[in-house]
Parts: sequence; C-alpha cells; structure tokens
Amino acid sequence: MLDIQKIRKDFPILDQQVYGKPLVYLDNGATTQKPRVVLETIERLYDRENSNVHRGGHHLSVITTEHYEAARETVRQFIHAAHAHEIIFTHGTTSSINAVAFSFGEKYVRAGDEILLTEMEHHANIVPWQMLCERKGASLKVIPVNEAGELRLETLDTLITEKTRLLAVTQVSNVLGTVNPVKEIVEIAHRHGVPVLVDGAQGIQHEITDVTDMDCDFYVFSGHKIYGPTGIGVLYGKEKWLEEMPPYQGGGDMIKKVTFEKTIYEDLPLKFEAGTMNYIGAIGLATALDYLRDLGLENIMAWEQELLDYATARLKEVPELKIYGNSSHKTAILSFLIGDLHHSDVGTLLDKLGVAVRTGHHCAQPLCDHYGIAGTVRASFTFYNTKEEADWLLNSLLRIVEMLK
Repeated sequence: MLDIQKIRKDFPILDQQVYGKPLVYLDNGATTQKPRVVLETIERLYDRENSNVHRGGHHLSVITTEHYEAARETVRQFIHAAHAHEIIFTHGTTSSINAVAFSFGEKYVRAGDEILLTEMEHHANIVPWQMLCERKGASLKVIPVNEAGELRLETLDTLITEKTRLLAVTQVSNVLGTVNPVKEIVEIAHRHGVPVLVDGAQGIQHEITDVTDMDCDFYVFSGHKIYGPTGIGVLYGKEKWLEEMPPYQGGGDMIKKVTFEKTIYEDLPLKFEAGTMNYIGAIGLATALDYLRDLGLENIMAWEQELLDYATARLKEVPELKIYGNSSHKTAILSFLIGDLHHSDVGTLLDKLGVAVRTGHHCAQPLCDHYGIAGTVRASFTFYNTKEEADWLLNSLLRIVEMLK
C-alpha cells in the first residue's frame, strides 16, 4: 500500500494554505500537481544541459538528444507500444487529436464519409473532427449514453456503415468518470474495418494502459494530466498509419532533403516533429512516468478506488446532492449538483474554504445538454488525496448548504 503522507511530501504545492485554510486540491482532472523529482529534472536540464536536440554535434546537444530519445522509449514502455518510432511528441492531447484529424483526414476522408464519436467526448475530441468534416464534406455520427453515463454500445453495429472512416472515443469521461470498454469498442470497429483513436487524457493516469492489447490505432494523452510538465503530449499511432499519413506541419527536423522542387520527409517519428520540440517537457514527462512506475500503478489504482468509494458515500450525506455518472466502472471523479444551487456559487464558496474544484461544462457541452444541465461541480481525486480531504469537502458542502438554503 501507498504511504500517502510520505507521498504528499513529494508535492511541495500541496503544503500551503488558501484563505487561511489548508489547500484541498481536488481539480486533478484539469491538471495534476508535479512531484519534486519532476521539478528538479526541469531545473537541472535548463541549468546544466539545455541544448536543441538532433541538430548539434557538441556535448550539450548530444546528451540532451540522448535524454529526449530515452524519454520516447520510456513512454513506449509505459503504454506498451511495439516500437519507439510509433511515439510522437506533441504539445498535448488537443494537439495530438488535431494532428490525426488533419493528417488522417487528408489521406483517407472524402465527401460523404462519416466520423463516429460518442456523446461524452471532450470538445478536443469533437471540434477537430467537425473541422475535418467541414473541409471534406463529411459528417459526424454519435454513440449515445444512458442515464448512468455509460455508452449504449448496442447501437454501435448499426451506427458503423461502409462510410465510417474512423471512430474516436474517450478512455475515461472527464465529466462522469466513466471508464469505457475501449478494447471491446476497438474489436467491434475493427470487425467493420474501422480504425479507432482513443483519447487517454483522463485514463492513462488511473489505469494500466496497454495499446498493444487494446489494439487501438491511435492513442493520445497530455503530460500535465499525468504529473508531468505542461506543453507536452503524446500521439501513439500504429506504424502502418503513421507511414502512410502525410505530416501536418512542415519545417526543420522533419526533413531528409529540401529543394525548391521537392521535400523528402524524415523517417518516423521525426516526420511528425517539425521545429524545435519541447524536449525539456518530454524528459520531464519521462521522469513523471518513472515516478509512477516506482509507486506502482496497481497501488495507485487501489487507493484511488478506495477514495472514490469513500467520497461517494460521504457526499450522499449532503441534502439534495445528485451525482452525475454512476457507472459501475469509473475513476475517482465526482460531478454533482445540489438542488437548485448554481455550480459556480458552490465552487466559489468551496474555494473560500480552501477546496479547489472545477465548475462549468468541463468542455463537454453536448454531454451536459444530454442531462439538461449547464454544468456541474467536479471534484477529481488522485493518489495524493486523502479521506480527510474528502471529509473536508463534505463538511464544506454542508456549510454551504446551510448558508444558501
């Protein structure tokens, strides 16, 4: 089991007060805090080793390049990809999805084709596909959700047609916490010859992710949601797709030869990494993944499940509180409303009591529309949170209800 109090000492930002109250950070779905080892890695890189990768023969460039490519291998191992060259560094999940939407779309999508999404997608996994459809004259189709916040997979076989070119699905809903059966979804889609992109932004930090076993064609995630730096993300793609897809950006480092008549692109993965990449972020991300590996993902999953069960039971003590997302398989996300209280009012008052949560539609307006609501209060837990913090959240909510009701 994890020593939570020892772990919390690894995260210096948690040791502070907000408005005279101990900080209770429950906005991990938006961004996670960074362990000291990640902060120290970033400082060391800028302080002692900083140099552009792949472009210089001098000492600093060589060692930074070695660390950058070692980071790629660390990511490969963490998600169990077959090859390091299937790992493309990007700016984040949004950047990765846009890259696939453009490059895959340019190669394979034509007028009249269809892209299949789900009703619980983040805007980052909706808008790029809408833009693709507008460019190409294609259309979107949507897998609906039920009232428990689970995908209605019985509709999938009929939604997929001979015009379906790609299915994009979130691994975990950032609003509901629902863990989708992505392996089953991939199997169904592949029976119809349809490739699948999995948005792992909310899943990779809470589950053991094996893209080879999952058999997805693309998998994307962000560093800042898995205890790494901001501005770094990953696009995993099967080699066969990445080889055939055109690059979505041009510039330095992604070329073998440039003339005014023709450019010959580099081999994977550099073909998709134009310009100066965020090599500091990539190395910092690898440090974060090593930190999680040392803690043990099984240990993290067990504690987060215990926290979710405890916090769910406690929040049910709040009068008129309704939780959105009641799947039997979910991560430690609790989205809720209390009677007719506005989610922003509740979030503002929680902040004054030292509790950091997220309020609003959480970049998932179609899902909120499904439930007929404008937004929710979202408390998202992770392994450095405690049952005492869940108690503080409960007592703060009870105090707010007493104030506003």
